[in-house]
Amino acid sequence: MKCPVCEQGQLVDFQTVRAQHYLRCPACEATVMSESSRLTEAEEKAIYEHHENESGDPGYRRFLTKLAEPLLERLEPGLSGLDFGCGPGPELAAMLTEAGMDMGIYDPFFYPNADALDQRYDFLTCTEVVEHLHHPWKVFRQLDRLLKPGGWLGIMTCFQTDDARFASWHYRRDPTHVVFYREQTLSVIAERLGWELTVPRKDVALFRKPVTAEAQ
Repeated sequence: MKCPVCEQGQLVDFQTVRAQHYLRCPACEATVMSESSRLTEAEEKAIYEHHENESGDPGYRRFLTKLAEPLLERLEPGLSGLDFGCGPGPELAAMLTEAGMDMGIYDPFFYPNADALDQRYDFLTCTEVVEHLHHPWKVFRQLDRLLKPGGWLGIMTCFQTDDARFASWHYRRDPTHVVFYREQTLSVIAERLGWELTVPRKDVALFRKPVTAEAQ
């Protein structure tokens, strides 16, 4: 099976934890849950509906500042942004709006606004999104098309670092998490798309599309 993250390597067996089987890409070092171990779309949505991400919750807002702060350091007020995969409570979009940005939201389950995907943006955000993607490379290509030249993409996801602790890792235990990224994985994605990658803090990646770039 070709790696769905980079579409370069062929996946090989990695670990089986109880009934869940995981594969590894030797090219980008992504860890991928096998398709046979994944939940149905309805089962996934039922779990998302019970996420405790309350609008206005101080703890959740502090969590989101991990991405918002380094991203805002690179943006000017008034730019257009899209919170891609915002979930049922688009709190990050609200925070960025408060900071002077012109925000849109999109989520395939909760805000499936097709018009939002027909525009181009100065920046995009994906917080706790990419680990849920069944077809990551296809989505990264889509994000490239949504992003204007010179624009930024901010991603937050827990980087996978320790194979010995993978079975007991809290992030793996969420059954909706089907892809796990190392920093090397994100570097390969950036290289393939011609983006620049910065990792300003733990579990946060900022990609910049070159000013002269065209959508892939």
